[in-house]
Amino acid sequence: MTFTSLFKAEKLVSTLTISFFALFLLAAMIDMSLFSQTINEMFGFAAEEFGAFWQWLMVANLALALVIAFSPYGKMKLGHQSKPDISAFRWISMIMCTLLAGGGVFWSAAEPVYHFLSPSPSYSGIEQHTEAAATAALSQSFLHWGFLAWAVLGTLATIVLMHAHYEKGLKLRPRALLYPLFGERFEKHWFGAVVDACSIVGVAAGTIGPIGFLASQLGFSIEALFGIENTMSTQVMILMAVVAIYSLSAFTGMDRGLQWLSKLNVLGALALLLFVLALGPTSFIFGSFVTAFGSYLEHFSSMSLDTEKAAWMTNWTWFFWGWFIGFAPMMAIFIAKISRGRSIRVLILAVAVGSPIVTNFWFTALGGTGIFFELTNPGAISGPMEGAGLPGVLIATLQQLPLQYILVPAFLILTTTFVATTGDSMAYSIAVVTSEDAAPSKYQRLFWAVMLGVVAAVLLTAGNGGLAALQSFIVITAVPVSLLIATTLISAPVALKGMSAAKVTHQEAIV
Repeated sequence: MTFTSLFKAEKLVSTLTISFFALFLLAAMIDMSLFSQTINEMFGFAAEEFGAFWQWLMVANLALALVIAFSPYGKMKLGHQSKPDISAFRWISMIMCTLLAGGGVFWSAAEPVYHFLSPSPSYSGIEQHTEAAATAALSQSFLHWGFLAWAVLGTLATIVLMHAHYEKGLKLRPRALLYPLFGERFEKHWFGAVVDACSIVGVAAGTIGPIGFLASQLGFSIEALFGIENTMSTQVMILMAVVAIYSLSAFTGMDRGLQWLSKLNVLGALALLLFVLALGPTSFIFGSFVTAFGSYLEHFSSMSLDTEKAAWMTNWTWFFWGWFIGFAPMMAIFIAKISRGRSIRVLILAVAVGSPIVTNFWFTALGGTGIFFELTNPGAISGPMEGAGLPGVLIATLQQLPLQYILVPAFLILTTTFVATTGDSMAYSIAVVTSEDAAPSKYQRLFWAVMLGVVAAVLLTAGNGGLAALQSFIVITAVPVSLLIATTLISAPVALKGMSAAKVTHQEAIV
């Protein structure tokens, strides 16, 4: 392969992506302090300038998706196929596990407790350390991991991609989102390669961060449980084990490794959820879910569109919106790949309604349990949180329950498999985009799986500043990606009209 061939249209996406991460790592290793400072300044600018735009984009995306779901278009099947390739259970398992790697473990226990101790601006008048504060805390967490987040990850963008790929024959990559508006103009154009590269960088940053933080969390947990010192060597060994798990899954393919891993995750999560419900404050969990979900719906508009307290919004809502938007194109590719034969209505209701409700209940089970113990024994959870941050909340919550020596290791294993599922599925999606063939080879999938792990390992050894900078960079990459996602507000209806017209023409031809 010559130097010039790297910059040909077919190779440009890979060249841009690999070059970016090489420069990113080089800058981090040369001067981490200056690098982190620069990234944080760019992060603050991106969030403050685009945060309000992202809020409206998320609301508009959900509203349009629901309108489409209940319109006559909702009955149409996607992907030129009348029946799905995989069962409904495996399908929803793969979708939920891919996103819950970040939310189900890192935030489900800690975020509700954090908002309980320090209420969000939407509930600033709530008295702290009360059941009303518990309702407010869960409600705010529901917003961040609810309808808006899920809708942007797999509704309008998925519909557009499936139309462009399965009906028009375009490759399954982010630039295909522009097809309904611009046709094939960007299929061989450098701008299309830039669109793809920005989307890959966004999802890679959002995937590498949890992989690296998982090593930190497990290192802390192992030290707390078994007394093994939480050194850098320990964390690197943990990271290597996680990378090996999802790399092997990526190598074996979506039909085997990923489906098996997703099924294992869901069954494991259900089992652990039942344990928490049985051993924990059962009535408090169910009661809190009902009241908090009602509060979530009641305050949905104000929480979704409130732009006051910019500093708080930057660290919470705008950060999450940037993270989810950055994930959106590649997540939509992944969902499009596994959703052939599903109707548009089933897709939207499963992704934008059913999955968020399940996620919110999961947050209530873990976060609500932590809040209950903090309510009844102040300091039981907040103390470890102050000392150890996010990892401390999960461990402290589980240690309040009976059979903690079974539950804590079980949750740590679940944490690992959830993150591995995301690493696997996103490595697959990146390989789909960068591959010159219709389906990426197992070696291409393996390359990107290992690549994500290598970047995580380098940033981990560079110190927490490296991983934190990468997390902040998610919001920066969301700026161009959000402009791409905004086009789906127009391109999705255009694609639906095209699909409907093609269906009518096909029926007439049969007659």
